[in-house]
Order: sequence, then structure tokens, then C-alpha cells
Amino acid sequence: MLRPTRRCIASKAPRAAIATTLTFLALVSGVRAGMAETFAYVGNADSNDISVFKMDDSGEMIPVQTAAFKGVDKPGSSTPLAITPDHRVLIAGVRSQPYLAVSFAIDPGTGELSPIGNGPLADSMANIAIDRGGKFLFSASYGGNKVALNPLAGNGVAGEPKQVIPTGLNAHAFLPSPDNRFVFATNLGSDQVLAFAFDATAGTLTPNDPPAHKVPEKSGPRHFVFHPNGKFVYLVHELNGDVAAFSYEARSGAWDEIQRTTALPGGFNEKEAGKKPWAADIHITPDGRFLYASERTTNTLTAYKVDAASGKLTTIGSVPTEKQPRGFQIDPTGRYLAAVGELSDSMTVYAIDQGSGALARLKSYPTGKKPNWVEFLKLP
Repeated sequence: MLRPTRRCIASKAPRAAIATTLTFLALVSGVRAGMAETFAYVGNADSNDISVFKMDDSGEMIPVQTAAFKGVDKPGSSTPLAITPDHRVLIAGVRSQPYLAVSFAIDPGTGELSPIGNGPLADSMANIAIDRGGKFLFSASYGGNKVALNPLAGNGVAGEPKQVIPTGLNAHAFLPSPDNRFVFATNLGSDQVLAFAFDATAGTLTPNDPPAHKVPEKSGPRHFVFHPNGKFVYLVHELNGDVAAFSYEARSGAWDEIQRTTALPGGFNEKEAGKKPWAADIHITPDGRFLYASERTTNTLTAYKVDAASGKLTTIGSVPTEKQPRGFQIDPTGRYLAAVGELSDSMTVYAIDQGSGALARLKSYPTGKKPNWVEFLKLP
């Protein structure tokens, strides 16, 4: 009579333990499923594809996917990328004929890319960007001396260009202001930054007053980035390696230069090097405390500390990086920077010291051929 009782008690204990364990595992699994993951997307011009990586908390990059451009055979000179504000779509600019904006759906769980469709670009576009509302694509043509605006369909595919506007020589970057009221275009060959008022409802651009801001001759304004507080903007100049800081007046869209420094490492001598400066990209940490610029002649990244009140820069120092570092990006946490080398076909990840802003090299990873652009995305 006792044996059945003992069996009953003995069988209840494991069941309770199993139930507790399963509940715990379900909770853990649920937490993991809901945790945000960070992905890096690298545009590769010569292989006509995008290298997709997942980045863990330590900065380690795990290859996830190589997403090829459908219907594209010839390599372009670069592959600019842009991600919609809702994080649903990534768009790549193809710089070989036919000039296309290739749209991919971003899987919110895995970060993988699935082709949606291709839309037409007005020319070979060195730079693409999406307005803050996610309804329009801006693009700039270096060789075509023009900028353009394309509407985006609900699925993220670009329609026919709605506006194509002639510019000065070598339009390079074409980006909206933080409040989406203005769009600015650098003209590298004409040493100016064009300003347009943007009607986000109608999707139209009109010259601002004044329509342009001049910079020093033969400096070659290239890429720029706004401070997260919207009060400052930083511009890197390709031809002399300058980095300029401007105060930004949001009401009128006016730029007023407050400082000029350099992206070149200390001791650089043009005559000794036998090469001219060739600066490329510029980015700022999400908290606005540190700024970075890349320079291709010396294959370096230069770091700056940003004064929150004045917007002025203090140079921290330079570190060697990938060969011909045309593009780099900072992750959404501001803890890591990833730089790609057009001539090394690889990407190096650096840790950003949260106290000083100094860069510490972590590890390099192979990419596709001729990588030139990096975008980070935190999902979901």
C-alpha cells in the first residue's frame, strides 16, 4: 500500500522541476527574442553586393549574408547605402548603367536582406540619403553635376525622379537637416554648399536664401554631419584635408564657420609624401561627444573631442586603418567604429574609449570587393 504512494510523490517532484525549468527557459528565450541586435551593412562596389554582419556586445562581427544586386552586371565606382527611418528598407545606389536604386527589405529578426525591387536614378550617384519622413530619396551626382529627388513607394522602391537640379561641379553629398526643412548639397569642384528649402508634403526643393555657402578655394567640400543637438554641422574637405565646424541656425538653415582644423595626422608633409591630401568620410557619436574623419592618402582615422557648448573640436589623435578608407560608421551605442578599405577588401572594428574618444583596434574581417560604405542598424 505504501509503494504506490511513494511512486506518486517521486513522480510529482521531477514534473515540478521540469515545469519550472521549462518556464525559466521560455522566459530566457523570450528575453533573448526581444533583445535588440545590431547589424552592419557594407556596400561593395566591385562585387555588386552587400556584406551583412551581426555585431555582438564585444564588437565581434559575425558574417550573416552576402546580398547581391539582381540585374546588375558591371561594377560601379562606389556603392552608397541608406536605410529608411522605420528600419524596414535598405537602399543601395548602383553607379554603373543602368543607374539604379536597389531596395531590400530588412528582416527585423535576422537583419538579412531580401530584394524588393529596383528604381531609376537620374545619373551615377555618389551619395544617397532618405528624408526624415521616409518618403523621398535624395541623391548627388559627382560626374553629372546634379542632385535629384525621387519619391519612394510604400514598399521602399524608388519611383522616377521628380526633380533633377543642376549644380556646380562635382555634387557629392546631399543630406536633409535634422528637422527635414532643408537639404544641403556639397559641390566639391566648386567649393560651395548649396542650400534648398524642402517641402516634405509636396516633395519639392527650392533654392534657399542665400542659395549657397562658399568655402575656401580648392578645399573640396565632400561629406558632412550634423551634431545630434542640431546646433552644429561638421564638414570634411577632400582636397586639403580640412575639417570645418559650423554653427547651424535651424530657423533659416544658415551655416556660420566657427573653426577649421585638419583630418591629416601630425607630421604629414605633402612634398615628402609625394601625394596630396585625400580626405573622405566624417561621423559623430550618437551622444555628440566625439567626431571622426577618414583620410585616404595616409590611411588614417582622426578623432576629435567636441565641446558641447561651443561645438568646437579638440584633436585627440590619429590611428592607422584600412587601405584607402573611403567609408566608415559608428554603431548606435557609440562604443564601436567600423572602417572599410577600398583597396584592402576588408573592415576593421575599433573600440571607442568612452572617456577619451580614442580608438583601439579590435579585429579585421573580409568583405566583398572594393568596400566603400558602412551602415549600422539596431533591430528591432
